[in-house]
Amino acid sequence: MTTPILIVGAGPAGASLAYALAARGVAVTLVERQRDFAREFRGEALMPSGVDALAQLGLGDVIPSVPHRVPDAIELFRGRKLVARVRASEVLPPGVHAYTVSQPHLLEAIVARASQHAGFTLLRGAAVRELLRNAAGRVCGVRVDGEGGARELAARFVVGADGRASVVRRGGGFAVTQIWAPMDVVWARLPWPACYVDAQPVRGYVGHGHLLIALPSPSGGLQVAWVIRKGTYGDLRSRGIEDWVRAMADHVSPDLAEHFRASAAAVSRPFLLDAETDRVRGWAKPGALLIGDAAHTMSPVGAQGINVALRDAVAALNALAPALRANASDAELDAAAACVEPERGPEIDEIQGLARRPPVVVMGTYPGAEWVRALLLGLATSPLGRRAVARVGAKFLCGTREVKLVA
Repeated sequence: MTTPILIVGAGPAGASLAYALAARGVAVTLVERQRDFAREFRGEALMPSGVDALAQLGLGDVIPSVPHRVPDAIELFRGRKLVARVRASEVLPPGVHAYTVSQPHLLEAIVARASQHAGFTLLRGAAVRELLRNAAGRVCGVRVDGEGGARELAARFVVGADGRASVVRRGGGFAVTQIWAPMDVVWARLPWPACYVDAQPVRGYVGHGHLLIALPSPSGGLQVAWVIRKGTYGDLRSRGIEDWVRAMADHVSPDLAEHFRASAAAVSRPFLLDAETDRVRGWAKPGALLIGDAAHTMSPVGAQGINVALRDAVAALNALAPALRANASDAELDAAAACVEPERGPEIDEIQGLARRPPVVVMGTYPGAEWVRALLLGLATSPLGRRAVARVGAKFLCGTREVKLVA
């Protein structure tokens, strides 16, 4: 049996696109290599741009139904000193919010909603090993390994939404441009700080050669991203978890430092994220399309991964749904898929460009780097600088292009 469309990867983009297609009467098979979603996720920040994309896809009411938090302020520190505090209500329109959401719960809610449609099929625990091609070289399905062994799944069209290690990207021969990133990120979860009382801020600590971001976790704790110079993780790792958590404490304000030191033994599942960024040039090939991290791995700066991926899903739905419902020819389907990158690429390029700048300043070791950091932080907290920061921040929060569902 040949399914009209097969989506590899049940992350936010893949699951949302599968739901939206099924809701429009298109039979779709969603393939996920894991048995469930109960695993560690880094990108749990849902910006207004991502919230809007979910709403356009028909999933706006899912967010209140899953564990989530609503950050109420952004606080910027230079070393241990608070230099700026902005309330969320000062930078967001009335009624618009950013969230941290539990991705496991979010994904389960999306696939549960999709399962209400007869044309939706979810294959859990099915690892895609390679792409299938017909005599003309067009992608026509995938080969998977699962509990029942290896099997082939035929499809008219395959969407790769399978993340930074995408099998579809690799098997499809897509051309990838690597973008240099001078950093790695150590992620960890700690208990919620009592010193926050009723506040739920996102804090950023900028220091000599590092950036630490602490934000509310939807699980009730504190999620910490410690951005460090690439190649320095080995030394941290050799010191042991409790030791490097105490090292983090040396770079934050006294209230959070005390909490870090007291909670060093309670750190949950710390791990290193290689902060490589890349961009596929040409997201579509005959029979296949890449979206999300499979098409463009995003820097952790700006927390854009899930948000731009959801916006990709809207563009993919606009392109594919009309063609699939009209039973378009393979050539017409491929032509429709080729329209996605021209629509989404400019925003991806701009966001990746913006995200490259802060690490250069923060991680810089060139002569005078510390003076440059101090100067830029001083400018950023001036009235003129705050307006400039707000303009850039708006692009991270709301996107740089309009993404409108028309399908």
